[in-house]
Amino acid sequence: MTALLEVKDLTKAFGTVKAVDGIHFTIAEGHCVALLGPNGAGKTTTIRMIAGLLKQTSGQMVFKGAGNRGEHRELIGYLPQTPSFHNWMTGFEFVVYAGQLCGLTSAEAKKSAKELVERVGIAGAAKRRIGSYSGGMKQRLGLAQALVHRPKLLVMDEPVSALDPIGRREVLDLLRELKRETTVLFSTHVLHDAEALCDDVIIIREGKVALQGAIETIRDERRKPIINLQLENDESSRQWLALFIQTIRDEKRLANQLSLFETAEQHEGAASFAVKDVDAARQLLIGEMARNQIKISKLEVGHSSLEDLFMKVVGE
Repeated sequence: MTALLEVKDLTKAFGTVKAVDGIHFTIAEGHCVALLGPNGAGKTTTIRMIAGLLKQTSGQMVFKGAGNRGEHRELIGYLPQTPSFHNWMTGFEFVVYAGQLCGLTSAEAKKSAKELVERVGIAGAAKRRIGSYSGGMKQRLGLAQALVHRPKLLVMDEPVSALDPIGRREVLDLLRELKRETTVLFSTHVLHDAEALCDDVIIIREGKVALQGAIETIRDERRKPIINLQLENDESSRQWLALFIQTIRDEKRLANQLSLFETAEQHEGAASFAVKDVDAARQLLIGEMARNQIKISKLEVGHSSLEDLFMKVVGE
């Protein structure tokens, strides 16, 4: 595994507040990496430092291929959460303009812009003024300008947060293609997107790295068997479920069998149980429901998701 970017003890302070507090991580060449964390965790500050838009208070960022001067911005394509444009320009003109700012010749910029407006799905609107574009079209245009100079690292801050469901799906499909061609780092609140797209995740909390690694490794090491239960709309069944969960949580009344259940969460007429032994816990649960004549509509067995892990890590 070749490191494209190594972040070492990166810190950013605003007065006495450390938005980013000595974080360390490595982004491997050719990998897609999600930067996760709750609001205020330091994701956007980290993204802006990597993109060269914000100077770190201390620490280092070492880029492969940055040269002796350590200048790395030419290696990066950046898409902010809310990109801004010159609305009087056409989409095509803006991508050409961005390419020339990145050092491409006029001919190179036009060639790359023509390919990219087609690829991101705005070729039909490329000659229209940007002021007439929808939010989704502007997001696609922002992606085109970030890619115009063929960067080594594509950095995006919440790239699909402003899109409707169709636009979000189309942009995610495009990112699946792009991650085969370049290294990708993006921040997101949508954990399902990270789980579906990424090789690695970095979870930050209060300016520090709380967990990082390959998604598959994290799953293997930390995921737990889950039993999901859905009850019918029956008040006595719901009352039984609430009592059963309270019994699990009450250490003074915890029986040996109920220790099979590590955690229990209730949501209206549904519940999720993290268990130690799926077969034994399922048998116990079904037996208790049969004995109490509980009306169920669904019982599923699976594993904890990245979202479950995220909630556990940021809440620790």
